[in-house]
Amino acid sequence: MPGVDRPLRVVVAEDAVLLRAGLVGLLERFGHTVVDAVGDAAALRDAVAAHEPDIVVTDVRMPPGFTDEGLRAVVALRAHRPSLAVLVLSQYVEQTYASELLDSHRGAGVGYLLKDRIGEVTEFVDAVNRVAAGGTVVDPEVVRQLLSRRRDPLRRLTARELQVLSLAAEGRSNAAIARALVVSEAAIAKHIGSILAKLDLPPADDDHRRVLAVLAYLRG
Repeated sequence: MPGVDRPLRVVVAEDAVLLRAGLVGLLERFGHTVVDAVGDAAALRDAVAAHEPDIVVTDVRMPPGFTDEGLRAVVALRAHRPSLAVLVLSQYVEQTYASELLDSHRGAGVGYLLKDRIGEVTEFVDAVNRVAAGGTVVDPEVVRQLLSRRRDPLRRLTARELQVLSLAAEGRSNAAIARALVVSEAAIAKHIGSILAKLDLPPADDDHRRVLAVLAYLRG
């Protein structure tokens, strides 16, 4: 799914002052407007109510308990504002948090990335744009761990199909997968059809629904 082609209004929620400032500077360097940058879940809820941003970029763990306050805040916000796009950042792969966030999907974009990805500037900003456009972006490490949990059913897939599945679960379009694997889009479409058939998943024309179907299967 392509990203947005306009400046975004963003709320950033991160308790670490230096990282928060870094996120603000990075987003603004690429033309977006950070309407508020806050350090705890209560302030995040207030900022979204006050500014109605296009997207929230938030840490999972925030004050006061440093457990899952950021995640809880955005899940609650999406319950009242289903169109709110959310990109959640985490220090480590926490599959329960990733699953809960993805399960909160109500038609708006959603993403779950490790904080290490922020250093890959172009990819991080691309993820922000894709989520804001309604896409689903999942960190490759989360995908790898989910794949490892479902290894037995995946034996029906060829090595190439596993590569395609992993990239599809990250939220990549057929065109992006084709570029990554240096093959034609037609070849990728054929692989996707085979994967969905072998995993007993219904076909989906929309990339976003396809990703959600694949992730639902992997979460099993």
